[in-house]
Amino acid sequence: MPLENPRRRHLLGLAAAAALSRPAGSAEEVVTRPIPRSGEPLPVVGMGTWLTFDIGRSAFDLARRRQVLQAFYAGGGRVVDSSPMYGRAEAVLGELLPQLPEGRRSFSATKVWTTGRDAGVRQMQESLRLWGLPRFDLMQIHNMVDWEVHLTTLKEWKAQGRIRYIGITTSHGRRHDALEAAMRREDFDFIQLTYSLADRSAERRLLPLAAERGMAVIANRPFDGGALVDRLTGSRLPPWAARIGCSNWAQVCLKWIVSHPALTCAIPATTNPDHARENVGALRGPLPDAELRRTIASHVAGL
Repeated sequence: MPLENPRRRHLLGLAAAAALSRPAGSAEEVVTRPIPRSGEPLPVVGMGTWLTFDIGRSAFDLARRRQVLQAFYAGGGRVVDSSPMYGRAEAVLGELLPQLPEGRRSFSATKVWTTGRDAGVRQMQESLRLWGLPRFDLMQIHNMVDWEVHLTTLKEWKAQGRIRYIGITTSHGRRHDALEAAMRREDFDFIQLTYSLADRSAERRLLPLAAERGMAVIANRPFDGGALVDRLTGSRLPPWAARIGCSNWAQVCLKWIVSHPALTCAIPATTNPDHARENVGALRGPLPDAELRRTIASHVAGL
């Protein structure tokens, strides 16, 4: 699937209404959700780096990703998610983030993706080196690989202050039974899974369980690898889009995701600074209520 959609419209402006999930105040307030275990607020739109930040050392490519990060931070974003699985993404982040004053306020999230305790420790140490950080905000066990072994290490690192939160991930709608069992057995701070208007399978068991167990939820693949926005672009935005401050389909998709009460953050990925501006545009304005969520889902299913 193509990562970018050349037809997506540039963000025309930010919504004027105050965010529903924040106390009443300025129209420029960013929509946040609290991490259940701590109450720490996170902006509900973050940034993924799979494929998009796995680039070489060309000056053009690095400058382009720097512009993506600048647009992301300028719009109020904080959560940046990566993994050793993503090739050079962590190295690229480690090079670019110190160049940006806003990079200091990132909520740094990465993963351990290997087998064996010692290999996991070495990989996490290397991630710290690549990012140039003394600690990570969130360390996740990527796609549940050797998760029981790594969880012991992550608990130790958390107790030592080397990471702040512990998570576990899956994607593409896979391994839901195994993830559910792990969530029932262990007290993860975060889970990460696929959730979008194109894949709602997490609604059946995982999202209710996360809410019950007090686990934050990060939604990956919010645009179904780009296919969802590709399909929607060209269809006229219905009048209800303006009610929630959306000027494009990307914002509709993101606001629908993060308006689920169990969701904490969605992490779209992009190589285009204009698309990054569109995405963080979903951080402002009201979120759809339950009735409008049903309307959006029905409308998109019919397109």
